[in-house]
Amino acid sequence: MTEWGGADVSRETIERLKIYEALLRKWNPKINLVANSTMSQLWSRHFLDSIQLVDFAPNPVEHWVDLGSGGGFPGLVVAIMAIETACPIQVTLVESDTRKCAFLRSVVRETGAPVAVINKRIEAIEPLKADVLSARALADLSKLLSYADRHLAQNGVALFPKGETWKKELSIARSKWNFDYQTVKSKTEDGPVILKITGVSSV
Repeated sequence: MTEWGGADVSRETIERLKIYEALLRKWNPKINLVANSTMSQLWSRHFLDSIQLVDFAPNPVEHWVDLGSGGGFPGLVVAIMAIETACPIQVTLVESDTRKCAFLRSVVRETGAPVAVINKRIEAIEPLKADVLSARALADLSKLLSYADRHLAQNGVALFPKGETWKKELSIARSKWNFDYQTVKSKTEDGPVILKITGVSSV
């Protein structure tokens, strides 16, 4: 194992992430998977930022669902990490953009990650009963909680990375939803946090 950005990552996993990186650099000019301004900090801004969610998640996890996956962060990184740990057992990526789904499936083929890709809108699919639900840069917290209400298993956990305005989003969401939460500071940026949310129900 290698100590990498505060995370223990095996050489084999790093090699798979490098395959992912190469495909991302190849596809990004065509379909804008991540902002061009972040490409020079790809490992810290996207890969390490995703890996930190694994440490904050419960263990073991059977089914991890990532909503609005886009370029695959964090769900596809979680799945690549899981190849060696078998946790989570299965990862489902939900993405409505067909071209982005083609990219995600390309990475899955090349890395062997345990992933199912669903090319539909979040609102149009049957409840997924996720043990862990993640979404990064997808929507405000109130909207994310509506997705959690639909797609989380009864005792599931939602992990939502949020930027510096997270307290404002939390306050607004409180008027619409009942939920319990914990926060942990992001390891990759000052200001952002990861919200760990359970017990979601409408007010």
